[in-house]
Amino acid sequence: MADRTEPASAPPEMRKAKWRYIGPGIVVAATGVGAGDLVATLLAGSKFGYTLLWAAVVGCVVKVALAEAVGRWHLATGRTLFEGWRTLGGWTSGYFAVYVVVWGFVYGATAMSSSALPLVALFPDGPDLKTWGILTGLAGLAFVWFNRYAVVEKVMTVLVGVMFVVVVYVAIRVGPNAGDAFAGLWPTLPDDSLLYTLGLVGGVGGTITMAAYGYWVNAKGWTDVGWLKVMRLDNRVAYVTTGVFVVAMLFVGAELLHATGIALESGSGGLVDLGDVLEERYGAATANLFLVGFFATSFTSLVGVWHGVSLLFADFVANVRGGLGRLGGRGPTAGDGGGARETAAGGRERSLPFRAYLLWLTFPPMTLLWLDRPFAIVITYGVLGAAFLPFLALTLLWLLNTGRTPRQWRNGVLSNVLLTVSGLLFLVVCVQEIRDLPW
Repeated sequence: MADRTEPASAPPEMRKAKWRYIGPGIVVAATGVGAGDLVATLLAGSKFGYTLLWAAVVGCVVKVALAEAVGRWHLATGRTLFEGWRTLGGWTSGYFAVYVVVWGFVYGATAMSSSALPLVALFPDGPDLKTWGILTGLAGLAFVWFNRYAVVEKVMTVLVGVMFVVVVYVAIRVGPNAGDAFAGLWPTLPDDSLLYTLGLVGGVGGTITMAAYGYWVNAKGWTDVGWLKVMRLDNRVAYVTTGVFVVAMLFVGAELLHATGIALESGSGGLVDLGDVLEERYGAATANLFLVGFFATSFTSLVGVWHGVSLLFADFVANVRGGLGRLGGRGPTAGDGGGARETAAGGRERSLPFRAYLLWLTFPPMTLLWLDRPFAIVITYGVLGAAFLPFLALTLLWLLNTGRTPRQWRNGVLSNVLLTVSGLLFLVVCVQEIRDLPW
């Protein structure tokens, strides 16, 4: 019998990194920067001035490394991140299953409350916080339920533009001190600043939503290593944008609050406090503009989580059932399953598990809106957020340094250093969050 050989696959077309391709990075930036993150940065600026500016910059660099690793795994292996986790053992499925259910319940209430707060401040004679929270949750549910990734990306891009303009405008309005800001780039740890530093480095820019980046990359139609340069540009744009948000809010904290000794409430309520300060200093128009930016910040996080984490959950269910299997087929070459992956990404948005998780994020958490200042819920959310990033960083190290990844796309020295540092850093943050629990 004659030997039968498979025809060699053509290498993928290597696309040039062009600005017109940018998209998933904007979505991950918008989702990763929430109201609580901006308040944490504000509080750091109000307490230490510009001294911790370096920590905000380091945090963005660390998140660039994490997101790049997620995107590279999807493009170079032809597998989703959850498929990679499953190759590491069943413990990953167990960890993810418990985490995504508990985290979704807690985050749903947090996102709805954060989105409702600026609306209550903008419309004091309108509905109360609970009603606004329910309405924003239902709006996010309907938007993600009836639209696909392309529409989500366009709307998120508009809201990011609003966020960017407002936050930068407020930072310029308070008049940052360029000399002090430049000095803040030198690593320094003032007394009692360790927790604030860890929060700036590890807390801003996303938790579980960073794992969703690879799914958004596939939903965009980027399906092989030919898109690697594009993905890397997209990722850098995402965290430069994140860095601008963080630095701008630290400027506001340093100039408007640190010098005057004004104290803000922790959590999302701190942004309402800041709106009051801005109204007193600069008038109602500036305060209302800031509240619009506050709403854009909170609602983009809500929509991004409703979409991105639901994609993760749908992939989890498909893999546990053995449904979609390895979406990329035989490997990361052109014509070798890329279309199947794109089709599968679109199919997930219409799947029962995707929509079931959307409902889980929306309706059960509404019960928490009736709790009076749910302190335990806020603490639980902080611990859960900190607990995911060590898992993500350390499993990426495992996946991208072994035979699960083609040799030419495995980690280099810089990627390994940044992922190791980030994994250890996030582990310290997680331990500290647990230590701070009111046992």
